Amino acid sequence: MSQKVCMFVWNHFTNDARVLRECTALSEAGYEVDLLCIHDPKDASLPRYEERNERFKVYRLKRYPVVLELMQKIYKYSLQNKLFGAFFLLVWALLIYMAPIVFSILTVLAVVLLKTKLKVVWVRGSLILGMIMKGFQKDYDIYHSNDLNTLPQGYICAKWRLKRKKLIYDSHEVQTSRTGYQSPIYGKLEAFLIKRMDEMIVENHTRAAYNEDLYGFYPHVVHNYPFKQKDINDEKVDLHGILGIPKGEKILLYQGGIQTGRGLDKLVKAAPLFNEGVLVLIGDGKIKKELEKTVQEMKLEDKIKFLPKVPLKELPKYTRNAYLGFQVLNNVCFNHYSASSNKLFEYMMAGVPVVACDFPEIKGVVESDGTGICIDSHDPESIAAGVNWLLTNPRAHTEMKEKSIASSGKYNWENEKNLFLNVYNASRFPVSEYSDGVQARIQ
Repeated sequence: MSQKVCMFVWNHFTNDARVLRECTALSEAGYEVDLLCIHDPKDASLPRYEERNERFKVYRLKRYPVVLELMQKIYKYSLQNKLFGAFFLLVWALLIYMAPIVFSILTVLAVVLLKTKLKVVWVRGSLILGMIMKGFQKDYDIYHSNDLNTLPQGYICAKWRLKRKKLIYDSHEVQTSRTGYQSPIYGKLEAFLIKRMDEMIVENHTRAAYNEDLYGFYPHVVHNYPFKQKDINDEKVDLHGILGIPKGEKILLYQGGIQTGRGLDKLVKAAPLFNEGVLVLIGDGKIKKELEKTVQEMKLEDKIKFLPKVPLKELPKYTRNAYLGFQVLNNVCFNHYSASSNKLFEYMMAGVPVVACDFPEIKGVVESDGTGICIDSHDPESIAAGVNWLLTNPRAHTEMKEKSIASSGKYNWENEKNLFLNVYNASRFPVSEYSDGVQARIQ
């Protein structure tokens, strides 16, 4: 009988390449996988339930509690419809007359829940509880938590029972040093739960050594390599046509999240210094509007173009249009400094040379395999110098393109997935030659 796996992830599971690869690998190896994630109420086309194959099923939990959704609808409708609003006020007036205490409590609760951080606590708490309840519904053999925000769910489901189950902690990020996670509570939570799981996975050896310094053991390393593309440089979308870029103009591509700390503000400042080409950013994120405003203020609309994120399956068709690709993370935390970066290997699969930051994992690949050039990602002039060097050295660019395609033969999930599947058969943490520790270099 095949083993049943309950996997948790704190997103909508629309563009999570790593989780897709892991679930697919497990299902192909004979495991039955249920992935619990979050539904996006803004996306009407996103199903609550999917069967990716006969052994891989996706369950998206309702994002908002029913009571909160009802409160929000009433509140919004009363603002839009004056007649309803008047009726609504009349009802509340009657409640005041009949039960002033009840009215006061309900009013305060409504305002507090709709206007303060308690709404966030309510929503997240309901989601966590929903995941836990769903995780107890079947007799799973293994629980798999992706990142710290689902580790409590996995811990409760796996360990709060008479017959304890195996718990795997798959940490895609450095939880104790990453943007948006400055509070010490995250480190304390991880330190408490990490002693109670059975196996741990991290993305690379720099992070594994950091973990050993922090917690005293060396976790499994499974790199975030993409699926191997069978047809390199085959089908493309007409990116020039979509964005109104002249056919002969080179596309200088960034693909990924438009987020703080990824060096995109420096990249925009570097764009006017490029000898030629149009900078294209594909993706969405919190600082996208801010970047678009900067582009308008600098009058660079012809030099810099934006596209929303595209489905993972379609992304290679866009990537293949690029003359070069950017991975210009900034050293704002150890999480960024130690990153391997999935997009680095996506560029490689498409035969696109890179202009990349000089952080250890990224630099190690780029320089050892000759797939691009490393620069100071904090300096727009350094970024521009790297771009212009590739623009003015077509022979070197061609060599890097060929080396990228060749190197993709080893940096792919088909090779890496066996290491991942071995974790499910592991009985203890492995000893590695990389266990000398690491000194974090954080500016």
